[in-house]
Amino acid sequence: MNRDIWEKCTEFHGHECGGLTIGYKAALYAIELLGLEKDSKEKRFCIAADEELVCIAENDACGIDAIQVILGCSVGKGNLLFRLTGKQAFSFYSRKTGRSFRLVLKPGKKNMTREEAFVYYQGLQPEEMFEVKKTKIPLPEKARMFQNVVCSCCKETVAENKVRLWDGKAYCLDCYEDYNRFQV
Repeated sequence: MNRDIWEKCTEFHGHECGGLTIGYKAALYAIELLGLEKDSKEKRFCIAADEELVCIAENDACGIDAIQVILGCSVGKGNLLFRLTGKQAFSFYSRKTGRSFRLVLKPGKKNMTREEAFVYYQGLQPEEMFEVKKTKIPLPEKARMFQNVVCSCCKETVAENKVRLWDGKAYCLDCYEDYNRFQV
């Protein structure tokens, strides 16, 4: 375990836990499988400057924080995306090499306490923790920039890809009343 990197993850997340360990080890395994190199000046792992490295996370749990710290994937940069299936699974893509894979957490012991889960995951190597599978989702396109539009109702600015037109006027999703003749 790289103590410096782990401490940065813990500081960012706020505490040590099994969930953070899952993300930490997933990120380290992704670095290994993608062949990323360490940045000698920064003494940390090579972090994607833009969208060269993409992660699609299937959960929004603790481990995501380690992926952000170690790999530099973030929602704002457009290279951390969520497909919330509730699974401890992460798909990684390299735009530079075209490599991709999905890491899926293998079943562990049942009914562990938080403390037991922390000790359990800390004691495993990444290859013991994760099954490496093919990605299910093709590499997403790079993030697009959209024009801003002012909602006709609330007057708040909204990206044009989230606007709904109604009677020739633009409405944000909060103000737009969906038209559906079928009540479920």
